[in-house]
Parts: sequence; structure tokens; C-alpha cells
Amino acid sequence: MVRPARSRASGAALVTVLFVLVAVLIVALSAAHAALNAEKSARSERDRHVAMQAAEAALADAERDIEAAGANAARNDMFAPGSALGFVEGCGRDVANLGLCSMVGPPGIPAWQAVALDAADAAAAGVVPYGRFTGATLPVGGGPLPVRLPRYIIELMPYPRAGEDASRAAPNFYRITAIGFGAIPSTRVVLQSFYRKATESP
Repeated sequence: MVRPARSRASGAALVTVLFVLVAVLIVALSAAHAALNAEKSARSERDRHVAMQAAEAALADAERDIEAAGANAARNDMFAPGSALGFVEGCGRDVANLGLCSMVGPPGIPAWQAVALDAADAAAAGVVPYGRFTGATLPVGGGPLPVRLPRYIIELMPYPRAGEDASRAAPNFYRITAIGFGAIPSTRVVLQSFYRKATESP
């Protein structure tokens, strides 16, 4: 029995429509996947910026700490010109010398690599939470804010300069390492800066 031409044409049209629908569905799924990836990437980039700003805030807080902006007199004495008091290997964990680390020469591991900057208990790890000695505050938790306070350590570094008067105390030179967190706990940014505290004029 021969099928009518009209019936064969309807069958071919149905197959064509199905192919077109499948193609449209594939394109729509690809577009949705690309949009989701773009949104995820934008969220990650924003969170990285939050963590970076928190780390920068911690660096600034460390500089205020060095410049004796806090009320802790014992802490302030440790940053006196030429002083190495309180700077210990492995970073201090006492009330006054928390986060103060002596320089470890090669082949040793420098403090900023040996200390657990992201430890749950910053003080136990020898790391200074933001505002601990300066009284500065930083909102954390919820929404686009950092999930927890940034923190830092301060390493005392040598600062030899040829031709300087040996009778004068050498200026204090520090390496500050800070870590900031994003709104997602796994987002972390570590920044480092060097800070020179000039000696006071005689």
C-alpha cells in the first residue's frame, strides 16, 4: 500500500520541527550555563576584592600598632628605636608581644610561612587580630562583609646601611604579613609590606 504524499510530508515536517526544537534547547542550555558561570565568576571576584580590602586594612592596622597608636605601654616599648625586645622565633603569644617575630635566616623557614595565619584561634597561633592593640573596629559576618577579622604578624628585619653613624640606633625595619578573608571562608588573600620606623631625632 502506498502512503499518500501528504502523510509523508507531515512526517518530514514533524522530524524537522523536532530537530529545530532540540537545537533551540541546546542553545538555551548553553546560554544558561554560560550565564551561571559568569555569575559565579563575578561572585568569586567580588569576594576576592572583599578579602583583599580586609588584608589591606590589616596592614594599615599593623602600621598603627608599630607607631604606638595603642594604649599598651609594654607593647609600645617593643617598637622603640633599635629595640628587638619581644621579637621571638615562632612569633610571640603573650599579651604584649603577640605576633612579633624575629627574622629566621636561611635555610630556616620565615615566620610568615611557618605561622598558621588562618588558624581559628589567632592568638594561640601567634597572630594579631585586627584592632587588638589599636582599638580599631571592622564589621564582619553577614552579606558582603568578611567572614572574620583579618590578622597580621610583624617580623623584625635587619636594616644595614653603609656610611651611617654606628653610634645612633638603627631604624626599625619590619616585614608585615596580613591575611584577609572574604564572605566565603575559603576566600583568602595574603598581602605583605615592609615598614620602616625612623629613629627619633636626638
